[in-house]
Amino acid sequence: MKVPILETDRLILRGIRSSDIDAFAEMNSNPKFAKYFGTGKPLSRWDSWSVLTMLAGHWMVRGFGFWFVEERETKKFVGRVGILHPDGWPATEIGWGIAAEYWGKGYATEAAVSARDWAFKSLEIDELISVIHPDNEASKKVAFRIGEKFKKTMDVNGKKSDIYAISRPVSLM
Repeated sequence: MKVPILETDRLILRGIRSSDIDAFAEMNSNPKFAKYFGTGKPLSRWDSWSVLTMLAGHWMVRGFGFWFVEERETKKFVGRVGILHPDGWPATEIGWGIAAEYWGKGYATEAAVSARDWAFKSLEIDELISVIHPDNEASKKVAFRIGEKFKKTMDVNGKKSDIYAISRPVSLM
């Protein structure tokens, strides 16, 4: 499956490459970044490789997935944003993770809006959710900025999570 390329004013959302492992592993090894993902602990390079290949494979299995995000001007990797629905997940999720050194620039929101719009135009889904750690205030702000609203708190994959959701706009129905 060919991963579509999305472009915003400052960012390029593109398919994952094996050459991304260094930047991806560096992002995942940062304790500030890892705090609200998975076990809450930094990932080893091996674990980052496993996540990278799972994200790449998601496109093959589901026909959608996460993009790796780079700055348009510098071509530097800044994070991952996209659409995910692993087996057993409560619904199709829009998620984001931006490397700590790029926090505060609005990249998560900018990329997530692009991914959200692509999902509603390209996929036969009526709702996107975000599964957010209850203490992750920055991600909750991104959720609100992309139009999501708090829906409920529930256990997801063994962890208490806040669920935010957005419905397909009427103009796209």
